[in-house]
Amino acid sequence: MTYVAFLIPGLAMMAMLQNAFANSSSSLIQSKITGNIVFILLAPISYAEFFCAYVAASVARGLAVGAGVLAFTAWFVDLRLEAPLWTLGFALLGAALLGALGLLAGIVSEKIDQLAAFQNFVILPLTMLSGVFYSIHSLPAFWRGLSHANPFFYMIDGFRYGFFGASDVAPGVSLGVVAIAFAAVASLCLVLLRSGYKLRT
Repeated sequence: MTYVAFLIPGLAMMAMLQNAFANSSSSLIQSKITGNIVFILLAPISYAEFFCAYVAASVARGLAVGAGVLAFTAWFVDLRLEAPLWTLGFALLGAALLGALGLLAGIVSEKIDQLAAFQNFVILPLTMLSGVFYSIHSLPAFWRGLSHANPFFYMIDGFRYGFFGASDVAPGVSLGVVAIAFAAVASLCLVLLRSGYKLRT
């Protein structure tokens, strides 16, 4: 496996995750700032439907961007999908997790600056330290252990497994970690949406 081949799935997943986060977070914060959030809140939909709509839109944008990255980079390296269902599973669940995180950030933020801080000091570091550009086996023991506490690592590692059939962690374990993280973030979002936290003025 060449370094370029190793790198491309990580870059595609990173683009997917960042765009999924940006979609839900920017959509919600702009609605809050401009005041048209009231039209969403007055619509005859439940808070669960509100959540699902934002996350589904984020997943759609994330998948579109990820597919675009892979299509463009196909000119540079021949990638083969060894386990396409794993690739799809991690793409869907990873984008859903970041869509939910974006929604959470949009709920608690009142200004663009607060949202930018969340993205720059939480999302970006977790993404960059997830093994996109390197294998965690190249890290010292302390940092290797710390990487296993980063849920973004499991998304990248699992997504890469779909291409090469090899990973640092068993894909089932990685998918379980991502699913638990999504369930936790989704539950918090639903609680905040039901309470109207920083949405109703």
